[in-house]
Amino acid sequence: MKKLYEGKTKTVFENKEGHVLLLFKDDVTGEDGILDPGGNTVIGQVEGKGNASLKMSCYFFELLQEAGIPTHYLEGHVEENTMLVKKAETFGAGLEFVCRLRATGSFVRRYGQYAREGQPLDYLVEITLKDDQRGDPLINEESIARLKLMTPAEIKTAKELTKKTTKLVEEVYARLGLELIDIKLEFGRIDGQIAVIDEISGDNMRVRKDGQTVMQKELCTLVCE
Repeated sequence: MKKLYEGKTKTVFENKEGHVLLLFKDDVTGEDGILDPGGNTVIGQVEGKGNASLKMSCYFFELLQEAGIPTHYLEGHVEENTMLVKKAETFGAGLEFVCRLRATGSFVRRYGQYAREGQPLDYLVEITLKDDQRGDPLINEESIARLKLMTPAEIKTAKELTKKTTKLVEEVYARLGLELIDIKLEFGRIDGQIAVIDEISGDNMRVRKDGQTVMQKELCTLVCE
């Protein structure tokens, strides 16, 4: 099996059939020693976190497929901490679509004069370049099209899928008395179709209960067990 690259929270391989195998790790991200799923720096490990990420990703990808939302998901192997997926063509080095239900984190830091913590944002979608060294900078839709990363039609489709996916995830948490604050999704082309790729877990979303952040392993217990 060929190793393609080593990510912050996953190692990525290509098998002989041309599919991709994602190995989920226990590494956690954050800043200044504080855990933050939106962080770009690995600050340590939490035992069992990778398995929790895998279980949640399998759960949500299967939910998306039932709803008719295209994904790269094929199957999960919980005992091996791996997920088998279709190989997707990314947009450049990758774009991230962030759907915000409430203002927090980088959004408040960026727009602090105009934004307040917890302010409703009603499915606001922001797009960032997947570039840890530059802090995942924002990019607007016209720049994406001019740089030929995506066509305007592809951008529109990805934004619509971002909102649909966010709504589905939000509804799952609402039934559990939890609140989805924001979620970060990635997309790729598979056989010419825009599909949700990477993972859908506590590593790429913020969820709160009574104003307190719910961490990855607890989320998995609530959602998957």
